[in-house]
Amino acid sequence: MATSIDIFTKEPNPVLLNQLTELRMMSKSWAEKNNSVAPKDIKTQEENFAHRNAMGTGPFKLKEWQPDQKMVLSRHDGWWGKAEGNVTEVVYSPVKSVATRMAALLSGEVDLVLDPSPQDLPRVRNTPALKVIDGIENRTIFLGMDQFRDELPGSNIKGKNPLKDLRVRKALYQSIDIDTINRVTMRGLGQPTGAMVAPQVTGWSKEVDKRYPYSLDAAKKLLVEAGYPNGFEVDFACPNNRYINDEAICQAVTAMWAKVGVKAKLRTQPLATYFPMIQRYEASIYMLGWGVPTFDALYSIQSLMRSVGAGGDGNYNVGRYSNPQMDALVERTKKETDLKLRTELLTKALALHNQDVAHIPLHNQVIPWAMKKNIDVVHRADNRLDWRLIKVN
Repeated sequence: MATSIDIFTKEPNPVLLNQLTELRMMSKSWAEKNNSVAPKDIKTQEENFAHRNAMGTGPFKLKEWQPDQKMVLSRHDGWWGKAEGNVTEVVYSPVKSVATRMAALLSGEVDLVLDPSPQDLPRVRNTPALKVIDGIENRTIFLGMDQFRDELPGSNIKGKNPLKDLRVRKALYQSIDIDTINRVTMRGLGQPTGAMVAPQVTGWSKEVDKRYPYSLDAAKKLLVEAGYPNGFEVDFACPNNRYINDEAICQAVTAMWAKVGVKAKLRTQPLATYFPMIQRYEASIYMLGWGVPTFDALYSIQSLMRSVGAGGDGNYNVGRYSNPQMDALVERTKKETDLKLRTELLTKALALHNQDVAHIPLHNQVIPWAMKKNIDVVHRADNRLDWRLIKVN
């Protein structure tokens, strides 16, 4: 039986192994036997056998699944690897109500909650039988701006787009009091950042992470210089169920911009309609969060900063920022195999982004997991539980 695979690429790919972390493999014979060779089309209601049945080669086996009710996994004693933890059964229970989730933890009905409510965390931390583990996620929350259209829909400025002006973008940036948002809105569940990637990501540096200083006076001066002494009206779109306190953050930002005369007309949507909407370029200013599963900044700059339309690059550059110098850096880092030089190039790209104020970075999410005191767990930066490592004492 073959135990290796050969991968052929058209050109050097310095992050191929990082990209393979998301590679899923299936048994061809199992898929053929169960008529599941073709993947399910998520846009249709049609299903195949693999949609609700697991082939099973991992450390846990699917024991039971009742959609929207519970999923039960049992330890796979025939697994080829070695598990450091002692968990023998896992029961996932989706509970949409935050209050109900927290009540179940506090009563001892469940052992661990992945999405605790920020306002309930102080109570959990002060409960002797419980504990909270906080981890910085490799996901950066930021605001994007339309830098493409010649006129912004719904704005009182006609015939031009204020967001195309670097001074305006910088004014919006410097009028955001990120420390107040972190303290009041996020309750400490954000790590303020000036970079578009978290510290764990290759290409990040302390210099790139430095924010433009909060200053209403500087923001007002920039708006005057740009020709908007009285500010302007602008559309502002945000999700209301995707990121920690997403809607509340946008409400706070709206109030801060009002202090410099920028009247943001905030509209919020659930993620199911929000993401298709911004990908249709229908938002003048929008909120987005970007995780980096490869832990390499190319993953961010290729999707968020590369000009749209280059072979799938720029797929989430929904503000349509474009800089030929950035495009050249993206193309070079795709192929550069000298790791030291490549890291320098990634840092240079992130610095160029900051110089252009292509987006307004806010913070890296701090993800709290709440659980019983007798549970030892490794908090991963991708916010995923690794059951192989969990111990119940």
